Amino acid sequence: MTAAPTPRPEASPWAFAGMVGMAGAFFLLAATPTILDAPWWVTALLLAAWAVALYFACSWFVRRPRAVVVLPLVLAVCWFAVVLLGARFLDWA
Repeated sequence: MTAAPTPRPEASPWAFAGMVGMAGAFFLLAATPTILDAPWWVTALLLAAWAVALYFACSWFVRRPRAVVVLPLVLAVCWFAVVLLGARFLDWA
């Protein structure tokens, strides 16, 4: 006699909302050179941070769907801090 298959967990809408936020965060980070006069390596570092966040978002999609929503918010706050500090201290404006 075989055991009954275990049911799959349902996909949470929080994870999908987080992935939409990750797409929005990508465009925000990729548009940094058009918004201010930042060096190319700043955009490269921001996009590398986005790639790391995307890795975690994909791995947490089913296990921690509410954490996926937090990732784009953290990226947006980090971008805002980088822009403010660069404009204030490094004359990127």
